[in-house]
Amino acid sequence: MNLRSPRRREEPEINLIPMIDVVLVVLIFFVIATSFRKEADLKIELPEASQRPLPAEQERLEVAIDAQGRYRVNDMALADTAINTLKTALSEAAGDRRDLSFVIRADGRTPHQAVVTVMDAAGQLGFKRLAIVTIQGAGRNEPVPAGR
Repeated sequence: MNLRSPRRREEPEINLIPMIDVVLVVLIFFVIATSFRKEADLKIELPEASQRPLPAEQERLEVAIDAQGRYRVNDMALADTAINTLKTALSEAAGDRRDLSFVIRADGRTPHQAVVTVMDAAGQLGFKRLAIVTIQGAGRNEPVPAGR
């Protein structure tokens, strides 16, 4: 004889409310703990170059960029500022030589994108030795490479 009453077995239930509460508290913590900075508020002082100038007799490929972002490759003006035009002019000026010193002479007011485009074109063509011409010291007018 069975004296026990039949028990109904309940399905287990997962309650998502506490998990959502914990996730929201963690999210609020990270939002409050994170410091937001405006990059435009940073004051940047560019360093002066103190290296000696490159020897004048060294063969090099020079790209000049004016304040409007127009290019000149070895004193030859380019028709436009497209990267393909720049790569074609660089290839013609260098020929098969990729060991030349690649010198960028950019105006101080040149858009940053113009300099990056020249560096990208040089990298795509396989130039390894890159220099950026700067003014040495305060007020002196001697161009020197800023980096290689």
